[in-house]
Amino acid sequence: MKMFMKHALICDNYSTHEHQRVQRWLEAHKRFHVRFTPTSASWVNLVEHFFRDLTHNRLRRGVFQDLEQLIMAIGDYIDGHNQNPKPFIWTAKANDILEKVTRAQTALNKRRSA
Repeated sequence: MKMFMKHALICDNYSTHEHQRVQRWLEAHKRFHVRFTPTSASWVNLVEHFFRDLTHNRLRRGVFQDLEQLIMAIGDYIDGHNQNPKPFIWTAKANDILEKVTRAQTALNKRRSA
């Protein structure tokens, strides 16, 4: 009997995981279990933080004469970010996060039942 360590794949709710090829791969690799971030919790997805920072620190109020300037600005921001990378450190407490999720889910359920 083979023993496999189980691995969780954390995914956002984009539908790529529903594709037949992905489903076949997951079926063939039983040690992987897919877990999804809640649709109402973009703050859990770290790439959302990066895009927010890119928008806030470089793109908002920027003036770009053409697409090439915009592409260069994004590239320059990424290069600068990669020269001085910093790990993301969660500052919120787990209980605070869970309370926020519970409040959001309650509000969402109220809207759906209205």
